Amino acid sequence: MTSDSIILSIIILAYLGVIGYFSLHGFRTTKSTKDYLVAGCSIHPFVMAMSYDAAFISTSSIVGFGGVAGQFGLGLLWLPFMNIAIGVFIAFIFFGRRTRKMGHSINAHTFPEFIGTRFDSKGLRISSSLIIFIFIPLYSGVVLIGGARFIEKIMGLNYNAALMIFAVIIALYVIIGGLKGVMYVDAFMGSIMVLGMIFLASVTYYKLGGIVEAHEKLTQMAPLVPAKLQALGHIGWTQMPELNSTWWWILVSSLMLGVGIGVLAQPQLAVRFMTVKSGKQLNRAVLIGSIFILLTAGVAYVVGALSNVWFYETQKQIAIKAAGGNCDLIIPLFIKTAMPKWFVYIFTITLLSAAMSTLSSLFHVTGTSIGHDFFCSVFKRHKDSMSITKAGIIFGIIVSVVLGYLLPPGIVARGTAIFLGVCAATFLPLYAAAIYWKRTTKSGVWASMLTGLGVSLFCLTFLHRKESAALGICKFLTGKTELISSHPWPYVDSIVISLPLSLLALVAVSLITKQFNYKHICKCFHEIGSIRKK
Repeated sequence: MTSDSIILSIIILAYLGVIGYFSLHGFRTTKSTKDYLVAGCSIHPFVMAMSYDAAFISTSSIVGFGGVAGQFGLGLLWLPFMNIAIGVFIAFIFFGRRTRKMGHSINAHTFPEFIGTRFDSKGLRISSSLIIFIFIPLYSGVVLIGGARFIEKIMGLNYNAALMIFAVIIALYVIIGGLKGVMYVDAFMGSIMVLGMIFLASVTYYKLGGIVEAHEKLTQMAPLVPAKLQALGHIGWTQMPELNSTWWWILVSSLMLGVGIGVLAQPQLAVRFMTVKSGKQLNRAVLIGSIFILLTAGVAYVVGALSNVWFYETQKQIAIKAAGGNCDLIIPLFIKTAMPKWFVYIFTITLLSAAMSTLSSLFHVTGTSIGHDFFCSVFKRHKDSMSITKAGIIFGIIVSVVLGYLLPPGIVARGTAIFLGVCAATFLPLYAAAIYWKRTTKSGVWASMLTGLGVSLFCLTFLHRKESAALGICKFLTGKTELISSHPWPYVDSIVISLPLSLLALVAVSLITKQFNYKHICKCFHEIGSIRKK
């Protein structure tokens, strides 16, 4: 074993030791199902904010989207702006406070339980839990891929081995510590991510001659954009793509809208609003969350784009060519070749933190969906819910690992966008209505959820070229890769169609159907009515 390997091993063992400590702390302070599912509703706002953002900003953001920025440029910076404006400010202020208040009022511990109890429907709780249980592993799989690809490139470890090591470590501390352990570990990991990304940005600008010079160099590289990318609308790494071009539609509809809006309806994030004591603590978390997004996702996209300058100056080729055409390898390769060796070790921990913080939350919500929400609702054996939840976590991990082996190269950013887009269309209208619109009916919620999910799957199967061509169902049935081939429809993300239709279905059906259990609704809104007064 080389001295470098010994140093890295020591750092990783120390890192795992801290994780073990927080997991043990979570285990010792978890005395009830409420503790395991919503951390006892007593989490500090700093821990909540860091956990929320660390669960959202993963290797898919740093490696996947950072690589996309390396390929297409700084137009992707609109995404962290959307994340801050929608995923933090709107989420915490307009969704978080009401979710926390209503969740405590109706004694809800998970997102499916929140929806099912709010609309007095066991069927909604069961259905939403199954949707989460089925689709979460796709997101988990792409996050696993992002982390494993980094370890493969940096440490020379076999990709398959990296995937398994990730999964086993995360499984242990999620199962043992519950949500308390997960959130404490997330906050620790989030702090590491911020420090690592600050140093990454500083060294990048230093090596490229300063902030102004680095961006001027990147601007002057516009003529080096390959003809294949120019045909997609790529006109330079410091410019937005050509209006109405293929890449413009991918950037705006899939990445900005799909990911920017989709964060509002992620079950693993919504449940964190229920872990704090008061709405005032959510207000305090807004600034922390915004700074975190800026210093993690924002830095990753800037560094990804600027890596083109480094690769051209040192290797006479742009980033995507240096990475062999796989944008998921741009950030790992840049770190390995441009950064000091000692920082490679630190950034390895940063990427481990990004992957593990997100995966722990995803695995936790996978387990609670199948254990607490599905099993308890169907079989009414609440005393076994904890065991089934832990079994569900293990099953979700197994499925995610299998997907990590099967999903194609360059899938990280796209897989994330698919998951968030489906979540937004399926859950966002009914989630917003649950906390804001008394007139919403059970039938309206069913119509919205089924419309959002159904239209999303239809678009992915028959309209959006990237997925429809890969699935092959449309080709088999119609002889064409997509039903509508005229520009721009093969590149318009499903969220542009599915989310408005889901919202329309909710409003239209609610208005023409009878409202139910009015006293139940009044109680829910009476509990959150004091929010405005405060």
